[in-house]
Amino acid sequence: MVLTVIIVCTILLLLMTFVGLFRAYVGPTAADRMVAINMITTKVTTIIVMIALVTAQELYVSVALVYALIGFVTTIGVSRYLMKGKLD
Repeated sequence: MVLTVIIVCTILLLLMTFVGLFRAYVGPTAADRMVAINMITTKVTTIIVMIALVTAQELYVSVALVYALIGFVTTIGVSRYLMKGKLD
């Protein structure tokens, strides 16, 4: 039962990731694209953790943490670039 719920949630998150990908492609401003890419990063991180739950592989949780850190640093860098025009 729990495995079924995790798989269904993973599929729903995957579908919502594609919606975010569409928003990143269509987004009228750079800020909209940045928010959409941040949302995609968060959803992919969650999907990786759910895969770790299904396969009982703890290594995937570490991969998800590193992926989340890279996404966070990228979001900060792009935000600073959009606000100031440089990364100093």
